[in-house]
Amino acid sequence: MYLDNSKEIKVRYFFRFNDESKIELNLTLNPEDLSIIEPKIEKFPEWAELKNFKCSHCPLNELEVKYCPLALRIQTILSLFNNRISFEEVDVFVETPIRNYSKTTTLQAGVSSLLGIFMVASGCPVMGKLKPLLYFHLPFASVTETEIRALSIYLLAQFVKKIKGEQPDWDMKKLKDIYDDVRLLNYNVSRNIVNLAEKDASINSLIILNNFAEFVSLLLDEKIIDELEFYLKDFF
Repeated sequence: MYLDNSKEIKVRYFFRFNDESKIELNLTLNPEDLSIIEPKIEKFPEWAELKNFKCSHCPLNELEVKYCPLALRIQTILSLFNNRISFEEVDVFVETPIRNYSKTTTLQAGVSSLLGIFMVASGCPVMGKLKPLLYFHLPFASVTETEIRALSIYLLAQFVKKIKGEQPDWDMKKLKDIYDDVRLLNYNVSRNIVNLAEKDASINSLIILNNFAEFVSLLLDEKIIDELEFYLKDFF
């Protein structure tokens, strides 16, 4: 997403609909920890309190943290897209410090890409474990692209650990645990907001992200390497 860690990371998502209506969202991230600087949180709804929104595997303490950080960020998405249909066609433009992207796609695919930033950068300790992927955010990524990025970046981390004299996780057991937790979180979040959205755009976008998590978990569980071997065979 960026190369200079001394500057704020600015990302712009622009949605243009067939009826000529437009939705624009500008994000600013702290380069040190990928926390969201802008947009600031202005509303703190009761439904976003941790006691109302907490996932079963959430490590946060309700006595110390009043609001679920993920819920507070999701409210921004809900407020922007809750009156839209998930399969509505839309032109999506994404501007990042490195390059720009554009695609005519369904709204749920565009919102899913945007949620990929909001959820990981929200401050949620479960989603925060995917921050290494967020440094190299790829809008509109396919399942295969997401899979390759997750596996390769994780294995690169294990190589760095080996060089530093630490114990690497070459079997990627911890990565499987991370994605199992993400899948459970996405299920819980989808269930929690099902009564909040007027229509289904945001919920279907969460389902897309959940599909990504399930696919990576399935790959690690079943040791399916044929597809990876096809892409990597010239390295053998």
